[in-house]
Amino acid sequence: MPYFVYILASRRHGTLYVGVTNDVVRRTAEHKAKEARGFTKRYGVDRLVWWLEFGQVDEAIAFEKKLKRWRREWKINLIERENPDWSDLYPALAAP
Repeated sequence: MPYFVYILASRRHGTLYVGVTNDVVRRTAEHKAKEARGFTKRYGVDRLVWWLEFGQVDEAIAFEKKLKRWRREWKINLIERENPDWSDLYPALAAP
């Protein structure tokens, strides 16, 4: 089963959220529907701007913890390397 570390943003260079899940499409949909109470709902963070797949849950969790400790500038650079326009990647992932 794959696991995913993902970054959501409120907008380009906006508020960032780092998470881990076994279903990035479902989890992002929950954030978009404001079903995930707490930080992302409060700050309107629901744009999937970056994700990475892992084969093992322990690898994903370890990377999520590492990424959460990164400086904001490093996270922005990571996003912009693969998604310079900060496009919402959810529609392409959710499409059948």
